[in-house]
Amino acid sequence: MAQLIKGKTGDWEIVIGMEIHAQVIAKSKLFSGSATAFGAEQNTQVSMVDAAMPGMLPVLNKHCVEQAIKTGLGLNAVINETSIFARKNYFYPDLPQGYQISQFEDPIVGLGKIEIDLPDGTVKEIGITRLHLEQDAGKSVHDQHPTKSYVDLNRSGCALMEIVSEPDIRGPEEAAAYINKIRMILRYLETCNGNMDEGSMRADVNVSVRHPGDELGTRAEIKNVNSVKAMQQAIDFEVARQIEIIESGGSVVQETRLWDPVKMETRSMRSKEEAHDYRYFPDPDLLPLTLEEGLIERLRAELPELPDQKKHRFMSEYGLSLYDSTILIAERSRAEYYETVANDNDAKLAANWVINELLGALNKDEKKLEDSPISAAQLGGLIALITDNTISGKIAKDVFAEMYTSGKSADVIVEEKGLKQVTDTGAIEAIIDQVIADNPDNVTAYRSGKDKLFGFFVGQVMKLSEGKANPAMVNDLLKKKL
Repeated sequence: MAQLIKGKTGDWEIVIGMEIHAQVIAKSKLFSGSATAFGAEQNTQVSMVDAAMPGMLPVLNKHCVEQAIKTGLGLNAVINETSIFARKNYFYPDLPQGYQISQFEDPIVGLGKIEIDLPDGTVKEIGITRLHLEQDAGKSVHDQHPTKSYVDLNRSGCALMEIVSEPDIRGPEEAAAYINKIRMILRYLETCNGNMDEGSMRADVNVSVRHPGDELGTRAEIKNVNSVKAMQQAIDFEVARQIEIIESGGSVVQETRLWDPVKMETRSMRSKEEAHDYRYFPDPDLLPLTLEEGLIERLRAELPELPDQKKHRFMSEYGLSLYDSTILIAERSRAEYYETVANDNDAKLAANWVINELLGALNKDEKKLEDSPISAAQLGGLIALITDNTISGKIAKDVFAEMYTSGKSADVIVEEKGLKQVTDTGAIEAIIDQVIADNPDNVTAYRSGKDKLFGFFVGQVMKLSEGKANPAMVNDLLKKKL
């Protein structure tokens, strides 16, 4: 359901299209052998090609091409067997060549689609327009000198995949779900690490508004947003800004804007009224890229199970809800952890323990799953003890807390602390008899119709058994005795 904004002149619909720039996981750059490690000392990963020295010729990195194809397959998109690299001409201090090698009319990946999962439990399809390969520019550094800017070319020439969506996104919630799903797919495929804080994944967000059913409005592009939260804040501000302009009798200008996280507003960067003439033309140093026969199918066969496939399988195979499945597939390692826990155990019980207990404890301590003191096999062992009635669910929580702090397995803790559940009928009956004998007034009151006192008796039995009596057996035997 599209998010509508109430204005003075009626309802407004938000229309968003997104361009995501994802740095390809590769040991070398798109057209040179320079390293791509993040955080290296400035200008230490720059070859003659990256610095645009005269006479240097680009040589295409095959691995980067394969990474783009895998990503295209992960986006359920058409892979074009022939694509063309073009020169996109513009001047910027951190662009040594004076042009960027990109793809224009003939990209490597065409139309595709993905599912996004929304907070209200609905699923929506978002169209992918294209994915093209291009080289990154360098980085201008403005905070090292009071009057000068420096240029770091370490990033120059790194391979980027630009993923362009259709204008199918209808609000900040959908935008967040879209970028999170794209990042999830890239991480599953191991084609981009998705680390927005390192700049290896950046988003340009095109925002416009219109009355429902009208033609598309004039869009403003918010450039290089580097977190999901900032993106949502930028969209909220930009939507309000555009509606106010139109309802005041003005017109939205097509332009590029930047998000200012301090002032919490977008501000104009440059107008696109005169639209840059990039003078695209096929790069004369690079032949058309023609994929070898069988490459696409070989890469398709190597794909891992992707997030949406895994989500639907968790729902059908394990009987999990959409909500639980969506949480468990958020990271590939999390899904694998869950499946190890669920192996030979009750799948829904396993999901509850992974989501509520383990992820809850890790989030509280700001730890990642990789840092969990409890292995998947250990958590599976704890659930097995609950299932076979060795311990109760209540005692299991105490055992879990001990596992989390000590790293010991559940069976060791249960043995050391003597926490095994009492399932001996005779032993439980003896405790019940004692409770009944100690509380004659409550027994009389219960038998005269005060049914709520049953909980009191259960509590007394559990207290005397130190929480070890099997709750189901306590309930059955108490009903008979009373």
